[in-house]
Amino acid sequence: MILKANISEAFTSLANARQRTILAIIGIVIGIGSVIGMVSIGSIAENEALKQFKDMGVDVVMVRLTENSPSANVTLRDITALKEKESSILDVAPYLRSSGTFSIGKKSIYLEEMGVTSSFFDMNKIRLAEGRFISDLDENRYFCVIGKETAAFLRGIGLNPLLGSQFPLGNRIFTIVGVLDNVSDGGMRPYGVNSSVIMPITTAGRFFEKSDIDSFLALVGNTVSPAQAKVDIQNYFRMKSRDLKVRVTTAEELIANMKKQMQIFSLLLGAIGSISLIVGGIGVMNVMLISVTERRMEIGLRRALGAQQGDIQSQFIMEALVLCLVGGVIGIVLGVIVSFVFAKVSHWEFLISYGSIILGFGVAAAVGVFFGYYPARSAARLDPIKALRS
Repeated sequence: MILKANISEAFTSLANARQRTILAIIGIVIGIGSVIGMVSIGSIAENEALKQFKDMGVDVVMVRLTENSPSANVTLRDITALKEKESSILDVAPYLRSSGTFSIGKKSIYLEEMGVTSSFFDMNKIRLAEGRFISDLDENRYFCVIGKETAAFLRGIGLNPLLGSQFPLGNRIFTIVGVLDNVSDGGMRPYGVNSSVIMPITTAGRFFEKSDIDSFLALVGNTVSPAQAKVDIQNYFRMKSRDLKVRVTTAEELIANMKKQMQIFSLLLGAIGSISLIVGGIGVMNVMLISVTERRMEIGLRRALGAQQGDIQSQFIMEALVLCLVGGVIGIVLGVIVSFVFAKVSHWEFLISYGSIILGFGVAAAVGVFFGYYPARSAARLDPIKALRS
């Protein structure tokens, strides 16, 4: 009954000082909303990044030559022989890449030019919108598969239908044999597939005037761990040349690094939001101090009628708590709305972080108790006689 009475009195007192109450609530709303929104956005970004690995699976490793390696020693034959020499490797997908601006008239697009083998598409879980993929039968031929954005650009300049059409790239004429569906960046996939022109790797070697391979993906067998496959790949290239060093990255390593970065990012965002929350808490304390000053007569009368210091203190703490919880609820709703808008604008999956909502309520309650304690203690320590004379 006492708790119910304190809550009722808290709402009544806050309603009587409506303007100050609203100003104090705004500070808490901004603080809680910032924390919830930023933590939720961090969770959404982490979930989206993890989805890329789930789509491809964790059985793919990325192999790249280190900067000081003699990359000319690594040929297409060396890489394709890997799956024959090492039983832990089921397949390999070497690729060459370059980039440049493709212009026709006043229109231009920045293209990622890639040379791949037929394994590249399956290993990267890439789907076709129309046509076909590059196959091993296309070796040394100027056939290409284009990304979604590249296709939109070519249609925009009047190249339609795309399949079977030809267009100039560099000093060569390429024939389009396929158009890719939308491809999400991330995971082990090379960046920029949507704005790409993908050709046979043998064609790319001549087109780029580059025969050495500096990157490839490897598919690990089900009975072998990616960590063991990593050792096998390193040993294989060490046997080829003592000076040749490769950097092998597993999906588990990328996921662990990404989670660590996201945790740091979330902590940073939470710290930024906490600054707003502290400012809001100070505003609550100021409002409560003003309330104590204005209600000295009421406090003195309550004490004269037998109220103990603890009764006065609990009443004012309850007012601060109610103030912060109301602001916290509004802030949580605002934070969820902000994260929802962010997800929609980014075309990412919206994810409600229930942990952040619980955190929001907990933080709001903690702020109410912490910043309400001093005003409540000040009210409880007022001398009843002096309070009645004020």
